[in-house]
Amino acid sequence: MSDNKHPTAVIIGGGLGGLFTGAILAHEGLTVTVLEKNATAGGGLQSFRRFGCSFDTGMHVIGGMQVGGNIRRICRYLGILDKMRLRDVDASCADELFFLEDHHRYRIAQGERGFVDALAHDFPDSRKELERYVADIMRITDGIDLFNLRPSYDYITAMPDGSLLAASDFIAQHVTNPKLRSVLAYMNPLYGGQGGVTPAYVHAIISALYIHGASRFVGGSSRFADVLTEVITRNGGRVITHDGVRHIDIKEKRIEAVTTDKGKVYTADYYISDVHPCTLVKLLNGQGFTKAFRTRMEEIPNTYSAFSVYLKLKPESFPYINHSVYIMTRYDEVWNFADSLKPWPLGLLLMTPPTDNQGQWASTVLLTVPMTFDKVKPWEDTVTGRRGEEYEQWKQTCATKVLALVEEVYPHFSEKIEAMNTASPLTIRDYYGSKDGTLSGYSKDCHNLALTNIPVVTKVGNLLLTGQNINLHGFCGVPLTAINTSEAILGKNVVINHINACDKD
Repeated sequence: MSDNKHPTAVIIGGGLGGLFTGAILAHEGLTVTVLEKNATAGGGLQSFRRFGCSFDTGMHVIGGMQVGGNIRRICRYLGILDKMRLRDVDASCADELFFLEDHHRYRIAQGERGFVDALAHDFPDSRKELERYVADIMRITDGIDLFNLRPSYDYITAMPDGSLLAASDFIAQHVTNPKLRSVLAYMNPLYGGQGGVTPAYVHAIISALYIHGASRFVGGSSRFADVLTEVITRNGGRVITHDGVRHIDIKEKRIEAVTTDKGKVYTADYYISDVHPCTLVKLLNGQGFTKAFRTRMEEIPNTYSAFSVYLKLKPESFPYINHSVYIMTRYDEVWNFADSLKPWPLGLLLMTPPTDNQGQWASTVLLTVPMTFDKVKPWEDTVTGRRGEEYEQWKQTCATKVLALVEEVYPHFSEKIEAMNTASPLTIRDYYGSKDGTLSGYSKDCHNLALTNIPVVTKVGNLLLTGQNINLHGFCGVPLTAINTSEAILGKNVVINHINACDKD
């Protein structure tokens, strides 16, 4: 232990996982230092300004914030529930889904009954199947202790029956109508879903979260990063930005110190990595992990990335939409976003983020379009701002294709655009430090879970892992992993019991 009366922790990377883990540990009495290479902390929570507007870097519709929800309970435990700036999506239409193949629109309602009723309106002969499907989604999620913040004494999470099927097979065993199967898979871009590969429990967790109710950040997601930072600093910790870790010193299977880009040296009792495991391996310079482990980290497939279009709209030209809009091309392509040989784009997610004083009209639009990293291979060795004219022309061509899809749903949409900015998988790779620009971390494979499930504890005695590549990704999965990481230091069920002691809903 250090001379400090409190144990100390250095967290490498200030993304959502690093900040949540840091906030939990600081709240539990550790002295925490977070080291972040970017100018601001937050990872996917970060926002940026263009054309006088603020844009979020990620797709931030969050679940688990309804009364009794797991993320709401974690935020109350951290004392930040009243600081969450959120707006609930419309209960009668939480998501809107368009298939351009037949120009059909589906409006997905909130709640288990609402979800079934909404889809039974379009598929009346499938009502009983929908009821069984939703019941099985809830059975799976109800059986996962960590998702429900229940104490558990198993160090390997036990998964309910049926949860290790491929998600596409799980849907197919409940539903016979091929179109309805594709509709039920519409959220798979949120978790990098692949047909025949992604486990059913990943699909079930994401689906259950949004069936129970979703919310959106008001005025930008970076505000939430600031709230988590405040938890760390008010408990005596630090979040240091613009100075990433350059080197990690190891002796006898323990980290002795980390050195940053600015030459600063930090020591602690515990070190926690929130960066992609492949990035961590490079920082260790071949030390700490066996060659077999390093090879394994490199060989695990990553989920696909995205091409993003950020739009500033002309005043009072396009309505604010208080839900997400999914635009898909064909029903039979809904699981194929990871297939680089398919035509691009296969679909997109459209959002109008709410502002502080949101009225009838949207001021900005975010278009997120799944894209594989191979599309940007010709420029993978370039750096931001120096990728060349050919790259800029390619981005413009991509944006034109994306807007053409939007126009099929919202005619004359392009006429409402005042200014446009784009970002590719290279932007995501360089900004987040994520291999291949992955949006959802390592790809979970139902056929080889041992390969893709990485424990928070490592062979390096005082090094732990957190973040979207460990366990589950996303605004629900990352905080749950942060609990696992924190309890590896504090003791089994310590954080879970403290969260449950705070419950008042």
